[in-house]
Amino acid sequence: MKTGKFIPLGYHNNVKIGYGTVDFKNLKTIYLTLNAWVQPEEIEDFDSSIFKTRRRVKEQIANLKDKHFKQQCIVDLDVRTKGIKLEKRSFMDLEITLFVNSNFDVKSKDTKNKIKNIIESIIDNGFNDKKLFNFHKTKK
Repeated sequence: MKTGKFIPLGYHNNVKIGYGTVDFKNLKTIYLTLNAWVQPEEIEDFDSSIFKTRRRVKEQIANLKDKHFKQQCIVDLDVRTKGIKLEKRSFMDLEITLFVNSNFDVKSKDTKNKIKNIIESIIDNGFNDKKLFNFHKTKK
């Protein structure tokens, strides 16, 4: 029996966003997904920038004051840094796992708005290095 649920939230600044859970009846975690094509304007130390961005996203989640979520999280930022070139777009996938304190309705409008605000804040504040993170909906 399938008990997982994924809810797409559309796009924010050319980043495809959504959230879901593996088991919405026995809620323990919620995962947030952000996908986009990135094209850097300059390449100096891309690995270091990815590491700093991952840390910035973790700090944002830790500073999140929400009764539904714990401060711990898992941040998996996947960008292939080996083939990064200036005129080439690379796929970026960010998955954030949030641990919940108690059960709540994952599909409610209030939850959807709350998680959408969290994701938009992560995009606006966590990916503030515009020389590296120019987001596009498609590869071409």
